[in-house]
Amino acid sequence: MRVVLGVSGGIAAYKAALVLRLLTEAGHQVDVVPTAAALRFVGAPTWEALSGRPVTTEVWDQVPSVNHVRLGHEADLVLVAPATADLLARAAHGLADDLLTTTLLTAACPVVMAPAMHTEMWLHPATVANVALLRERGVVVVDPASGRLTGKDSGPGRLPEPEDIVAAALAAVEGGPRAGTSPGDDLAGRRVVVSAGGTREALDPVRFLGNRSSGKQGYAVAAEAALRGAHVTLVAANVDLATPPGCEVVRVESALELQEQLTGLVSAGDVDVVVMAAAVADFRPRHYVGTKIKKSHGDGDESAPTVELVRNPDILAGLVAARGESRTPYVVGFAAETGDESGDVLHHARAKLERKGCDLLVANEVGGGKAFGQDDNTVHLLRPGTQEVVTVGPATKAAVATAIWDTVAPELR
Repeated sequence: MRVVLGVSGGIAAYKAALVLRLLTEAGHQVDVVPTAAALRFVGAPTWEALSGRPVTTEVWDQVPSVNHVRLGHEADLVLVAPATADLLARAAHGLADDLLTTTLLTAACPVVMAPAMHTEMWLHPATVANVALLRERGVVVVDPASGRLTGKDSGPGRLPEPEDIVAAALAAVEGGPRAGTSPGDDLAGRRVVVSAGGTREALDPVRFLGNRSSGKQGYAVAAEAALRGAHVTLVAANVDLATPPGCEVVRVESALELQEQLTGLVSAGDVDVVVMAAAVADFRPRHYVGTKIKKSHGDGDESAPTVELVRNPDILAGLVAARGESRTPYVVGFAAETGDESGDVLHHARAKLERKGCDLLVANEVGGGKAFGQDDNTVHLLRPGTQEVVTVGPATKAAVATAIWDTVAPELR
């Protein structure tokens, strides 16, 4: 396969060298077309050595072969990684002032772009509009990952891992599921409610019982639903992430607050899908102490207060029960499991699916640095009435979100 690998001028340009190596090792012929700014990060000798092909940014080179037209005409795939905000803007508006943008205008093959930029740039209305315009024209824009950016910044805008970029690009050529991309508007007109994050159950004004959930997976699910055209309300429990474009956010802290908000949203009667991605505390302190609980300071006194716990309501089961025979809304549950002496993750997940009665259960193994707070995830999709399990990952949480909606959207039809 003939691939044009475009590289624009961002600090993540060094990762494109790994993308190039993956493509060439798979036997593809790759022409690297950097922008002039990209060559300030990674020089032409590196691209030529890794690709075995000449590299230029200029439309004035190789004029007899009409290179700025030939590359796009002959390519089976054009992949841009990283795609900066500037490159997305120029591509969206049809500018053609260097070899890469002219190639994008002449390409008659699938075009895939993997953006990388600071969070503020990714979430800026101009970039959101440019991405939407490119997708409307059939360009596959891979969602950036969330994580550490240049300097001390952290958030959505990080270039996805090279393996995920290549997988999304090859899937675009093959016409299969596109990891981390929006396949269209199959959720257009749908109203979706997604819970995310982890609840906190207050013990006193400074202490609480909580969990390690960062909300990243729930936010990825909400972002993907919005990209597919849904009206999305995101109920966020103690999440410190940028709001995904196109989503409304309702912030809560405790399980009881989460239950109240979800019940209110669903009882309005126009919700099509509820995704319970939040990690809800099973227990809360029976008594809240209005002042900070002090420890004693007597010699040899090692005493500590006893905290009595009570069960929190089962929000997922309650949502399923409330819909009665209507089977609306479609309910997706999450099961974060560790496995124990009584069974593995799938054993506990199947039992939970039966107890809860939801339409789809997303199970994943947690603990030991897995899932919570990470950018990657591995999940198992289970549905009632079948022993079939669909495993997704290891993959980015954006790719997991895509797989979830690829499963749910056909069910709504």
